Amino acid sequence: MKIALAQINPTVGDFAGNTRLILDFKDRAADQGADLVVYPELCVCGYPPADLLEKASFLARAAEALEQIAAKTAGGPAILCGTALAAGADGKPSEGKRARNVAALLSGGGISFVQQKMLLPFYDVFDEQRYFEAAARQALTMAGGQPLAITVCEDAWNDKGFWPRRLYSVDPVDELMRQWATLPDPIAAHPRVILNISASPYWCGKRQLRRDMVAAIARRQAAFVVMVNQVGGNDSLIFDGSSLAIDPTGEVIAQAASFREDLVVIDTDEFEQRYSGVAASVAGGSPVPVCDSGETAATWDGLVLGTRDYVRKCGFSKALVGLSGGIDSALVAAIAVEALGAENVLGVGMPSEFSSSGSIDDARALAANLGIRFELVAIQDVFQQYQRTLQPLFAGTSFGLAEENLQSRIRGALLMALSNKFGALVLTTGNKSEMSTGYCTLYGDMVGALAVIGDVFKTRVYALSRYANREREVIPLNTIEKPPSAELRPDQRDTDSLPPYEVLDPILEAYVERYCSAEQILAERAAAGETIDLALIRRVLSLVERSEYKRQQAAPVLKVTQKSFGNGRRFPIAVKVEV
Repeated sequence: MKIALAQINPTVGDFAGNTRLILDFKDRAADQGADLVVYPELCVCGYPPADLLEKASFLARAAEALEQIAAKTAGGPAILCGTALAAGADGKPSEGKRARNVAALLSGGGISFVQQKMLLPFYDVFDEQRYFEAAARQALTMAGGQPLAITVCEDAWNDKGFWPRRLYSVDPVDELMRQWATLPDPIAAHPRVILNISASPYWCGKRQLRRDMVAAIARRQAAFVVMVNQVGGNDSLIFDGSSLAIDPTGEVIAQAASFREDLVVIDTDEFEQRYSGVAASVAGGSPVPVCDSGETAATWDGLVLGTRDYVRKCGFSKALVGLSGGIDSALVAAIAVEALGAENVLGVGMPSEFSSSGSIDDARALAANLGIRFELVAIQDVFQQYQRTLQPLFAGTSFGLAEENLQSRIRGALLMALSNKFGALVLTTGNKSEMSTGYCTLYGDMVGALAVIGDVFKTRVYALSRYANREREVIPLNTIEKPPSAELRPDQRDTDSLPPYEVLDPILEAYVERYCSAEQILAERAAAGETIDLALIRRVLSLVERSEYKRQQAAPVLKVTQKSFGNGRRFPIAVKVEV
């Protein structure tokens, strides 16, 4: 049997579009002789559907779309795809949950088998226990004379031989393999095949972790494991695809591309030969690609994909970026151009009396390198008018934070006016170091629809900027080399308010992403050969705690680390925390 790995990019709620996409890939797979086409988790309705699952009309449309897709399997290859269906066998809510997360096997013009997801993740960005009824049991099924063990995403993420700490008491894969051992001959003689349909979001290192985990399952169960993962961006989440097939020795025998749609066909008739030591081939004879690109390149590709899909799936085609001449806005503009095309990106420089001529020149040079339209809108007159208006209230006070933030808020208002006028989404330019410490201005530089680099620490901003220049100078060298500054007062530098980023970022990573205490961070830095004061660490952690109210008003952040700011990191605002 030939199995096609159909790595597609669905849109949440777009039943018509997702159905067309599924059927298009089915036809392409049929042209390559596929007998079964496997798609990602919840691809019929899109993932993650969140509270749309609370709507009966949404679940009804999902069921209708599944029937439409099933009807197209008459006389063609079978389809295994994910969708949401109403909970309970009779369609009524069960255990208080409205929905089931299922893998549906479609063949002969109908729905031949449904496997419900058993393990419902409840950590980080996942909240599936809020919506779905968990499966009570798992069952094997047959397709084309081949027994199949079908699992849905998390059902394969509880292998006791791989995880030192498991989240669930049961392992659906183990349960299915115990059933396999009871199959009668000659059915039991077929190679063990485990199919997993997934919507597994990307973060740095996730592709390798996923591959290692699947390989561990394949070796322990003496099985071929095929995992088909969603690709594309949906809100803050980026799905890298990287679908794969692994043989019982743990070797990758097929690998789909990362960060783009792909179709790969494998032949199970060759599995037994491969297991016996005879090399198998991927259909078409093409070599097996391996997702071995560095994490900087992968992060770049993920941010480009996440930006493109966020803008387009929200119904827009154009983006606005405020260009200060600094490295953060330069990086965001470079990502936006690769995501949307230079013709769809507008750069806007908004200098004040504190902006250096070098920064304006750097912004112009960046725009020229990118080939984007660049407009200069000076804010000095507007800023002075604001100051005159506020002078009676500010009388007797010195120039300070209020005046600095006022410049940022003027810029935010101008960007939003341009957004409204021309129908372009504003991309914010703040990085994770700034968002962590509150070194950003509410209703100012935080204004926008999407925080493209809000999960990228400043030190990684530099790495990504150098990557952007890998073939030619895109981001001006002066932008990369000059000391970072918000330029909101004379001779301002970021280090006036924050430790150097090479000192700051490891502290933030330990506290924000791994929840380390100040004492643990001190010990880590000492072990790394760094001399650092505990008082400095506590000051940084206090900045993080005091800035929660800002982060919860920020634009959605594209997630590229294990712990980004968003619904995967939930802390109260009104709280007293000792650091």
